Amino acid sequence: MPIVATAGRAMLRDYGGSGLPVIFIPSLINPPFILDLTAQNSLLRWLARKGVRPLLVDWGAPEPADRDQDIAAHVEHLLLPLIDALGERPALAGYCLGGTMALAAAQLRDVAGLALIATPWQFAGFPPSARADMASLWASAAPACEPLGLMPMEMLQSGFWRLDPGRTVRKFETFAALDPAGAEAAAFIALEDWANGGAPLTLAAAREAFEDLFAANKPGLGQWRVGGALIDPSRLTCPAIDIVSLNDRIVPAASAANLPHRIDLRAGHVGMIVGRGARTALWEPLAAWLSQLQCEC
Repeated sequence: MPIVATAGRAMLRDYGGSGLPVIFIPSLINPPFILDLTAQNSLLRWLARKGVRPLLVDWGAPEPADRDQDIAAHVEHLLLPLIDALGERPALAGYCLGGTMALAAAQLRDVAGLALIATPWQFAGFPPSARADMASLWASAAPACEPLGLMPMEMLQSGFWRLDPGRTVRKFETFAALDPAGAEAAAFIALEDWANGGAPLTLAAAREAFEDLFAANKPGLGQWRVGGALIDPSRLTCPAIDIVSLNDRIVPAASAANLPHRIDLRAGHVGMIVGRGARTALWEPLAAWLSQLQCEC
């Protein structure tokens, strides 16, 4: 989609539509196009037809020279300049770790509203076994990442596989039985291309994710600083909503920020965005909230 603003390697892509501009902030992990998976399965294209002007942050690909750019620096030096460059007062919608970053941006800028989608904040809410796996993954990966200045996506993907190895095998067994020329096979391939793709993390972002977020739970304890400010959900001054799945294996419900306005749904971490029931479970409630937000603006 057309690029309407840049900040360093990051870009803001415009999906058209009219009405309230809403900047969608994806995770640094995996490519941003989960929000625009295919022309037929795209939250952003659908919203553009529902009185919203969606814009997508594309983080670009970091280079080894970016090794010292941690997650907070991504907010300060990439996300906030993109918001400022838009020239309008947008709402923010963050998915997964992108929501964690969006919450910080919403505290540091005057925005029309904030929607968190499957967003971790209380990292102590992850099961102890998952946090131990993350610590083990980082301990084994860090010595190789240090000279690269980056953490390759393949290292991160191995961590996701470890959440449920049997499920990974089963889904490929199911795929083997599909018609290779059918729509189901095409949808499976599109999703796997997304899941196994993406730019690396900078070394500092990886270290902050594993050490400050998962291990130390700095956001949940009110100790995470961005732009010199302690980020605290209670300090938000804009309307905000927390969309949480009660059976999300990637970002468990117990890790949510628990904003006063919350919608609980039952869908997988990725299924809520692109699954068969995504439109009913997530797209329509999000569109309704954004529509109400636009009326209030």
